[in-house]
Amino acid sequence: MIDLTLLGCGGGMPMPNRHLSSLFININGRKILIDSGEGTQVAIRKNKLGFKSIDIILITHAHGDHIVGLPGLLSTIGNSGRTEPLILIGPSGINEVINGLSVLFKYLPYELKVIENPKKLEFVFNKDLIELSSNDRCEFVLNTKELDHSSPCLGYSLYFKRRRKFNLEKALQMKVPKELWSKLQREESVEFNGVTYKSSMVLGDERRGIKLSYVTDTRPIDEIIDLVRESDLFICEGTYGSDEDINKAIKNKHMTFREAASLAYKGRVNELLLTHFSPSINEPKDFIDNAKSIFKNTIIGEDGITKALKFTN
Repeated sequence: MIDLTLLGCGGGMPMPNRHLSSLFININGRKILIDSGEGTQVAIRKNKLGFKSIDIILITHAHGDHIVGLPGLLSTIGNSGRTEPLILIGPSGINEVINGLSVLFKYLPYELKVIENPKKLEFVFNKDLIELSSNDRCEFVLNTKELDHSSPCLGYSLYFKRRRKFNLEKALQMKVPKELWSKLQREESVEFNGVTYKSSMVLGDERRGIKLSYVTDTRPIDEIIDLVRESDLFICEGTYGSDEDINKAIKNKHMTFREAASLAYKGRVNELLLTHFSPSINEPKDFIDNAKSIFKNTIIGEDGITKALKFTN
């Protein structure tokens, strides 16, 4: 099961009743954060989510409402006692941005690994830490697409694989030594008495995992449909609720509720959660019908809203 907390649902600037857009992902006690605008630390504390076990930070782009809170956050993670490497991923130019911000966090007690504009990355859960995969084993796949915004910007999809069931009949048929059964459920291959045994010799068929997609800030482009296709949850910006604000959306390279819903419909996602609301929108729920008329299973993001994504049979 994957637990999600929408730390904030605002765009542009923090408001008295609305933190800036950021998502906190918890899987097996390890954490992934998407974006860190001003006030993100406050939202994390408010929701009692913790700092030390944040292994990966995904930055969509380098506008202030998505990254200004990063220096303080990285320092707090260090003060929490973290010594393991932390992975930070972002669009083209993120290395330059991090180098510039680094004057504010010169002495981190952990290594900060910055990865710029990747297309696809594979990860594993090792010893209570999410790490880049260095072999054939993979438990979590990250895909990205470049978006259409006023600065380099990435959309993200995260696919968490589901472990295959142990198949006793298969293991016996393949004459796999019993002492290797548990190892092969965790590892791709094991050498034993000069013979290489593969995990496929003891495991059943592949099972569908969980797909989560996150897209902000951008105009609606076809590449997004491919990125989010068949997501269990698609979190998307809805900067403007009213259809009458389409010209603002085009000018500022953002989306209306209706445009976001159209992407969800074309991508055949299970559920759409709208976020990144303009400060000019006091009550995003007033515009929900503009989205639901296109994609019925739409919900409006709220600060602190939680979701649990479960593996299906």
